[in-house]
Parts: sequence; C-alpha cells; structure tokens
Amino acid sequence: MKQNSKWEIDFSFFEIKGRKEFADRLKLNSKKSSKALRLFFINLHSEAKETRDASKIIVKFVRNGKLSKQEEKELRLQVYDLLKIMGIGVPFVMIPGSTILILFLMKIAEKRGINILPSSFSKNKINIETIKNDFKKENTKKNI
Repeated sequence: MKQNSKWEIDFSFFEIKGRKEFADRLKLNSKKSSKALRLFFINLHSEAKETRDASKIIVKFVRNGKLSKQEEKELRLQVYDLLKIMGIGVPFVMIPGSTILILFLMKIAEKRGINILPSSFSKNKINIETIKNDFKKENTKKNI
C-alpha cells in the first residue's frame, strides 16, 4: 500500500479486489477524509491531555484538600466533557444504528443552542466548517 503523505492512503488495493467503483469513491473523498481524521485525532489528543490534567487536580485535592478557583473551574469543565462523552458514547455502543441517531441529536442540539460535544471538539468548529466547505467546493467542481 502506497502512502502519499502521513494521512493520505492509496486505496488501489480495493481495485485489485474488484471494487473499482468503491475505490474511485474513496479517492474522490480522500482529502476530506484525511483532514477529518487528522482533526479528530488532534481533538482526541487534546481531550486526553485535559483529562490527564483533571486527574492531577483531583490528586492534588485529595492530598491537600484545597483547589484554586481556576483549578476548580478546569475540573468542572472536564467533568462536564466526560459526561458529554459518555452521553454520546453509550448510545453509540449500545443502540444499533446509533450513528444516525447521534448525528440527528447533534443537529437538534445545535438548533437549540446546546453543545453536546466535548470542549476539545467544539474549539475546532471553524476547522470542521472549513472541511465541509472544501468538500462542497470539490464536489461542485466535479459535477460541472
């Protein structure tokens, strides 16, 4: 399997298996998929770091019994993020077809001004919108 860069993959192995149409579809969307995957892992790394920092704050509280206002705020936000992750993750694992359900819930929450994504994923909303716009531009050019 040939790789053009760190995140872009050559999907020609599907052609070998007789799935040329599927391989072509993947190639058309490979840049968008690569950007989305890269952004997801960046956000996931950020969320893991925030959780690690929150665990250090908890250990500090257990040892000393005191927290600064800033530490208390950071801990509260991270606990909210963990609850959001559990709220999204549990249905994803437990309910068949929940990938559609999660997208539906995210749209409804967005319309009502509720943020159900963890803070690390919300910070990069501009990047997500950029990916969507790039994809729309690419598809518009191909349809012309």
